[in-house]
Amino acid sequence: MPLLEDKQPRIIIAGAGIGGLTTALSLHAAGFTDIHIFEAASNLTTLGVGINVQPSAVLILRNLGLLPALKSTAIETKELNFYNRHGDAILSEPRGESAGYMVPQFSIHRGEFQILLLDAVKERLGADRVHLSHALVSFEQDEELGGDSPSGTITARFVRKSDLALKPEIPEMTGEVLIAADGINSVARKLLYPEEGPPRFSGRMLWRGCHEQEPYLTGASMVWAGHADEKFIAYPISGNSMRNGKSLVNWIAELRIRDEDDPDLTPPPVDWTKMVPKSKFEGPFQTWHCGGLNMKQLIDDTDKVYEFPMSDRDPVPRWSFRSLTLLGDAAHAMYPIGSNGASQAIIDAEALTQCLLDNPRNIMLALEQYEAIRLPATAKIVMANRAGGPDYVLQLAHERAPDGFENIYDVVPKEELEGVGKQYKLVAGFEMESVNKKAQETEGTAEKAGLKSPVKWTNKSG
Repeated sequence: MPLLEDKQPRIIIAGAGIGGLTTALSLHAAGFTDIHIFEAASNLTTLGVGINVQPSAVLILRNLGLLPALKSTAIETKELNFYNRHGDAILSEPRGESAGYMVPQFSIHRGEFQILLLDAVKERLGADRVHLSHALVSFEQDEELGGDSPSGTITARFVRKSDLALKPEIPEMTGEVLIAADGINSVARKLLYPEEGPPRFSGRMLWRGCHEQEPYLTGASMVWAGHADEKFIAYPISGNSMRNGKSLVNWIAELRIRDEDDPDLTPPPVDWTKMVPKSKFEGPFQTWHCGGLNMKQLIDDTDKVYEFPMSDRDPVPRWSFRSLTLLGDAAHAMYPIGSNGASQAIIDAEALTQCLLDNPRNIMLALEQYEAIRLPATAKIVMANRAGGPDYVLQLAHERAPDGFENIYDVVPKEELEGVGKQYKLVAGFEMESVNKKAQETEGTAEKAGLKSPVKWTNKSG
């Protein structure tokens, strides 16, 4: 590989979330070796709730050798079922391999997924390349160099977020690339866009929890119920639970708490690490029975419930500034609609890696190309999610038959219903034909490169 013949560019990644860790693995698989990850948290654990990973992103993870670990840990989602609040069926859509994709869709615990990626990073890059308790606070770029192949340097500076009186092990590091994958409240983005302010609040709050129970429907089914301002979502996320004959159900209760026309878009202050009382949200869901689930029972049986404001950010005109670029939520924070946040960060990782591989001696050009590929695509998804994304079928049914129906096609024509999902797949980049074409073209990539899943994640048996 040509880049290995020269001095390796030092690549600094701020943020050890799904985007940052996948980027490190992708870069390493492409032959980059001088990679350092800095994370503000002092400890990474399996805290959190469930997420979905779409086939387009699973394919990238397959090519990084992680498919066996994911199959052992996650649930291979079989179907997505939409209902109104009365339990009337709106639409049932096969997902992943059940729909004909060559790779699965996964439902997985976010914390377990993050630790799986972290373990792979430690095995492949070395544990000494992950620096915890290092919060990015600033960066400084050198003067832009001239010539045919400009490649300047950038210095990232860090503090210990947990205790500002303590100095981090590495107070600063200089490299050729800084990838800011530091989340929706990105420090790098704030420095680049100081007037932007806080995330943009949707007016809707999410309450989330997990509970192990008897399986429902196929045991690998997702349930979406309600409408835009009053919604309940549930899906199983644990391969271990499934092997033990149970379902660890991740659920989300969503309610509008601020008027849609309210000009205040500032999110309310919350602490997502603290449990909240169920009385704040459970009222509207007391009588819901959808897809074999009793929503009241599911809420009652859950020990810990956490609160999250549903927020995103407006697309910005630029991500890349000479030796720095944004990635994941730092670049394109979006509503958790359409199960796309983590998937888009993984797609970012692959695109950025390819651009750096194509231009290892011209970092600025590589980052500009990455931006040109990914910024317009993700901006469309941000706006599509604001419009409801695939969940728009719920709103159609609610607006046309708020008191329920016997046959959905008497309310919304079949073509109109199915067209919502088809259009979203095109916008979000997981249309089946294109994913399967790429899957065939890249078959055996991980095996040829000798990439294997971390052992402890491929031998989980409950």
